[in-house]
Amino acid sequence: MPDLACPREKEVVLTYAEPLLARSMTFVRTQAEGLTRFSTYYIAPHYQRDGLALPKERVVVMRSGQGVISRLTEVPFKLLGVAPVYTRRLRKLRPALLHAHFGFSGLRALPLARTLGIPLVVTFQGCDATTYDEFLRADSLYSVRTYVRRRKVLDVGASLLIAVSNFIRDEMIRQGFSANKIVVHYVGVDTELFRPEPGVKREPIVLFTGRLVEKKGCEYLIRAMAKVQSASPHVELVMIGDGPLRPELERLAGQSLRKFRFLGFQPPEVVKHWMSRAQLFGAPSIRARSGEAEGYPNAFAEAQAMRLPVVSFASDGVREAVVHGETGFLAPESDTDALAHQLQRLCADEFLCARMGEAARRRISTEFNLRTQTRKLEELYMRVLGKDATQLTSHMRVEPDNEQRFEEALDSQR
Repeated sequence: MPDLACPREKEVVLTYAEPLLARSMTFVRTQAEGLTRFSTYYIAPHYQRDGLALPKERVVVMRSGQGVISRLTEVPFKLLGVAPVYTRRLRKLRPALLHAHFGFSGLRALPLARTLGIPLVVTFQGCDATTYDEFLRADSLYSVRTYVRRRKVLDVGASLLIAVSNFIRDEMIRQGFSANKIVVHYVGVDTELFRPEPGVKREPIVLFTGRLVEKKGCEYLIRAMAKVQSASPHVELVMIGDGPLRPELERLAGQSLRKFRFLGFQPPEVVKHWMSRAQLFGAPSIRARSGEAEGYPNAFAEAQAMRLPVVSFASDGVREAVVHGETGFLAPESDTDALAHQLQRLCADEFLCARMGEAARRRISTEFNLRTQTRKLEELYMRVLGKDATQLTSHMRVEPDNEQRFEEALDSQR
């Protein structure tokens, strides 16, 4: 267990995410570990043992056991937001603010932030802002079902709401969040870490990385690659990632493709190696039947930092990640023929791939650099804490005159 009373020079940010930390949430760890003016502690009801590795000395959870009795310690917090023993442990850290990732977690963390007397910052990533309410109400997780009817509580109680793209900001406003409380902030990519490996030769490979779920559009990619391989049988599709659609997608690939690999989940260094080998990145994201859509696909930014042009659909947050005709090509959503045409266009032209790859890395380095974006995030933290000469307007803090509004919102949602 970490020494929670240890002295430190930097102010503490509590980073809240559930589960802590899912393999698909690399962006949470990247952002938190990139902080320089603040120190991050990761908090949640429990730690996911098969998830992403986190610095153990900075992980503070309610329970560490897996038994039934241990699990029961989470119930009061999950249902009522009450966790006296856990709160006392967190107080020893003297935290400055709590940053929750995803709206669902933000709502759950709100009572904790209020008990600690610190501001709450919530980042909305995608599914929390885009999924249709009828699907959220039917979700198996209590926190997701509750979120639908208690958004107003979060809107009033949070000090700052961060959208990962302009598209997500628009979706949040559609859900009823206050427009003047939302700031658009991109996570950023470590361009020193994500750079092509020297001496690795590009091969005729179309690479996909991500979860194998509906919104990633993998079925469209496989069908488009079948058309590409009919003209260029040497081009291979490599898919990295896992998810519920993997068996179905493997069957489809086996029936229609000549060269393909499904590699499952892979550690970052393996993903980077394939990004160095591949000729282009193919990821035709769509809006799923549930409404879930891409907020800002971080894998797109990482691939472009590795000098990979991207081929995708012109859907939702993807349009902010790729500049059509400059850093890649965007086809009309769900148009397999157009997608295949753009894939084939790049597969057949190494010079075009190289030119677009250079433009892609240049754009990521300039506009989505992790250091720059982290500095901007820390400036947001400082302003929320009232420690910057350029103050945010009052709506970005839970001021005393907002307390009555918070209680009214809470009462109306009970």
